[in-house]
Amino acid sequence: MSQYCLVTTGYNRKIEIGVNKISAKDIWASLHLGWQDFLHQPSHYFFAIILYPFMGFVLYLFMAGENWIQLLFPMLTGFALLGPFIALFLYEVSRRLEEGLDPSWTEVFKTIKSPAILEILILGIMLAGLFCTWMVTANTLYTFLYGNEYPVSIVGFFMDVISTPRGWMLIVVGNGLGFCFALLALSTTVVAFPLMLEHEVSALSGIKASLQAVIVNPVPLILWGGIICFGLFWGAIFVLVGLILVLPVFGHATWHIYKKVLVFQSYKIVPKTSRFSLR
Repeated sequence: MSQYCLVTTGYNRKIEIGVNKISAKDIWASLHLGWQDFLHQPSHYFFAIILYPFMGFVLYLFMAGENWIQLLFPMLTGFALLGPFIALFLYEVSRRLEEGLDPSWTEVFKTIKSPAILEILILGIMLAGLFCTWMVTANTLYTFLYGNEYPVSIVGFFMDVISTPRGWMLIVVGNGLGFCFALLALSTTVVAFPLMLEHEVSALSGIKASLQAVIVNPVPLILWGGIICFGLFWGAIFVLVGLILVLPVFGHATWHIYKKVLVFQSYKIVPKTSRFSLR
């Protein structure tokens, strides 16, 4: 068992957390539970509000004639890096359904008042930085292989990628680098956001718990990462419409994976002591 400090104001609190050994069967069971949570509290319209402005931005780049086509695939696949943070409210829905509490959106959005919200935002900013780094890396790889030769059409670029040596190099190296970014995001956040939301631990504690979860369960959790990438890829192909359904289910499923992976035994609570003394 590992001890983690909580960020709740007024007390020095520590929670002891252990990591369960799970299997691929638990991943599929969590997906089923995630689907049930989605049916109970549909949230596709919430993701439509998030995703369609993104689609509008992509359309704007297209109409403006910007050199963006080579970054479309990295942009869509890189969206998975931000998923754990975007799904924050879905974790709260699943938590409330699990505990028999009111899962209405009025109650769910009160999550922003959580004592751990600053830590949650810190980790969210870390993922945003990871996404930006991935985009820079993808563009650097393209420039290295293609120079300043930018594609003029999606079809033409696709044909070049699948029929030339440099295109296959872009596929192999690009996907290899993408896997490294995805593995880093998975290893540091797979259970971090649900843990911070429910038990108000710090961002560093959430990262540490996620790393331990992956170390104990490498195969099931890498399978989970693969399912996410596969689902997001096919969701993005259908003009992002598929993401409106895929993202909520994955978000709810993440909560259930978190509950299967981590086990909590006890709290230790002691009053905080002041750093200053009055004479």
